[in-house]
Amino acid sequence: MTLRLISAEAVLFDGEIKSVTLPGALGAFQVLKNHASLISTLTAGTVRYTDPSGEEHSAEITGGLVDVDSNVVSVCVY
Repeated sequence: MTLRLISAEAVLFDGEIKSVTLPGALGAFQVLKNHASLISTLTAGTVRYTDPSGEEHSAEITGGLVDVDSNVVSVCVY
């Protein structure tokens, strides 16, 4: 699964991951491989993702949008 984490200023991450947890408007939710397609708003919080080696990473955001489609998770943050 691919995560593309971008802001207006820079590409924060673009690579393969095992999972990602996002701060959704109704609470945090996790996306795994073969997740159903979705579009959602994001609130202030932490984006947490695990790379293929199992190492966990995180990024603080103040909000944004996420699009999940065909094992590509595109996150636009601000």
